[in-house]
Amino acid sequence: MEITAEYDKDFYAWLMKNAMLIRNKQFTEIDTEYIAEELESMGKREKRELLSRLAVLISHLLKWKFQSIKRSRSWKNTILTQRLDIKELIEESPSLRYEIENKIMSAYEKAKLSAENETGINKNKFPKQCPFSLEEMLEVDFFPESSDVN
Repeated sequence: MEITAEYDKDFYAWLMKNAMLIRNKQFTEIDTEYIAEELESMGKREKRELLSRLAVLISHLLKWKFQSIKRSRSWKNTILTQRLDIKELIEESPSLRYEIENKIMSAYEKAKLSAENETGINKNKFPKQCPFSLEEMLEVDFFPESSDVN
């Protein structure tokens, strides 16, 4: 069976076969094009996961700041968990830190939508720019001061 056919029909078998070929240094037999695509895809997944976690973190920081009357242990634990997960992702792939700095506004826009859904506060009442720096967001003891919005 041709390697590319395995990729389309049985992804796991394709992975195992190519891993074996690489370990055996049979480089001329590996499926280089699909391997390159999969490696790029893996990088994109890591970046999407990081940005998704950042959006959840920002959303909960917004809720914490702008709807302080409803603060809960659940919100606090979500903030702490997202911080830990983001830090782990960055530790495993330090170059993602540069990606996150360039994508804060994108994550912030998603966070405003989520916070709007969960709080009922119109997203336009949140600041135009993310009110938190990356350093603040990742600081374990940072919880924004109250600034309730009606």
